[in-house]
Amino acid sequence: HVQLVESGGGSVQAGGSLRLSCVASGFAGSNLYMAWFRQAPGKEREGVAAIDNAGSATYTYAVQGRFTISKDSAKNTLYLQMNDLNPEDTATYYCAAEPSPVLKPLEAYEYRFWGKGTQVTVS
Repeated sequence: HVQLVESGGGSVQAGGSLRLSCVASGFAGSNLYMAWFRQAPGKEREGVAAIDNAGSATYTYAVQGRFTISKDSAKNTLYLQMNDLNPEDTATYYCAAEPSPVLKPLEAYEYRFWGKGTQVTVS
């Protein structure tokens, strides 16, 4: 049973930091492409950051220099360190995973497996 469970969301003031975590379970093997997406009310889901099975990361322009994606393969856990948060970062953040190669890592259609999301609110 494949499962992705996010945690670490919350409310923070502008300029603050949060660290999101996503624990993956039920996947055969460890070669997962993983990513963080976010969706604000009334907006489309957008790719925030992605990491391939070699550890190479991709970021959307809006978060470059502020967010860092990483993963601990031994713990099957994906992280998103978010610094210098601003109100535009307010959204529900979702973890996504895909065992097959991903060509466009910030496109939602590339990923078959999703968590239920964790809310991040910046005021």
